[in-house]
Amino acid sequence: MQNPSLPYNPDLREKAKALRKAGNLCEVLLWQQINKGKFKGYDFDRQKIIGNFIVDFYCRNCRVVIEIDGSTHDAKTEYDKKRDIFLGNLGLTVIHIMARDVLQNLEGVMEMLRRHPALAEK
Repeated sequence: MQNPSLPYNPDLREKAKALRKAGNLCEVLLWQQINKGKFKGYDFDRQKIIGNFIVDFYCRNCRVVIEIDGSTHDAKTEYDKKRDIFLGNLGLTVIHIMARDVLQNLEGVMEMLRRHPALAEK
């Protein structure tokens, strides 16, 4: 269900669906840790459309966006900066996680998320 307080571009629906099906390994690994309330009982969406952007994960409980940054983000610094500013202006917190950290230290990533102030128990 779409959160009415967040802007939504329906033209991105098919792209978001394709991204979910593509099954990026880092995203799948993190998704297995946070979906269906496994992380503090929070509800996360994967490949969530917010405005003209598709974010990797969105937690409606805490208004947090989690982005997994891999090598494709190296060439998109300006795009990522614009996205982060846009999301921040909506009152969302953006947490960036390096793809290599998900692959090499998933437990460390989960511990960082457990301790992150934006994901504190409400």
